[in-house]
Order: sequence, then structure tokens, then C-alpha cells
Amino acid sequence: MSNSVHLAKYYKMMVPHKAGQGIKLLECLQQSKINLLAFLAFPGKNGKAQVDCVPVDPAKFTAAAKKAKWKIKGPKACFLIDGKDQVGAFVPYAEKLAKAKINIRAAAAVRGGAGRCGAILWVKQKDVEKAAKALGAE
Repeated sequence: MSNSVHLAKYYKMMVPHKAGQGIKLLECLQQSKINLLAFLAFPGKNGKAQVDCVPVDPAKFTAAAKKAKWKIKGPKACFLIDGKDQVGAFVPYAEKLAKAKINIRAAAAVRGGAGRCGAILWVKQKDVEKAAKALGAE
């Protein structure tokens, strides 16, 4: 399998930053049969945590969020990278964005096993089209 970059939609929400909140959210998604391409949660401000969800089916996700009465923001754009696990696997993507003079706002990468790795990265929304072109996103 070759490396690929996909332009994806993500939604963000703020939840209380305390034990048990994440599992409530994840169980709700599971019960609604929402499959995620990516999920990221991290501390925010004022006792809140930010949760970013990249759903396989954005319409199904937004319907479930509405039913659960979540206050979501989005969709916004992010990039999902799937590649071969090797030293410096993320470097070519960062180089392409640097050459295009696009700043990476945030990124997270993981090893996926079976010789694969993945990453999610965000750029300013005004730079999405330019970044998609630079990265050769599908």
C-alpha cells in the first residue's frame, strides 16, 4: 500500500475536563454506530477539554451530535496521512508545506503496526486549498 493524504472534515466540541466525560462521548458514538477516522482530545481552558472528531460519515455524525445535544463546531478541514512506517516518515509532508510557506498549526502521528504509520495535521482554514495542492491530497 502506498502513502496517501486525504482531506477530511472534522468537528470540535468542548466538554468538561474530568474523568468519565470521554467515555460518555465515545459510548454515545458507539451506540449511534459512528465510525471515526481520527479522535483527539486535549485540555482546553476554563475546566474544559477540546475534542476533535473526524467521522467517516459527517452527516451521520452531525445527526448523532444533534440528538445528543452536543455543541459542535464545524465542519473544518484537516489532513489524514497514511504511510509506511520508517524513520522520518512525516518529513516529506512537512517539507512540502514549508516550501509552500504554509504553517502547520498542529499535528499528531502514530505508528499503526504492520509497517504502517498515520498522522493528522491541521493548517489555517484559509490555507487548506493551497495545502491540499502542495500535499497532493485526495
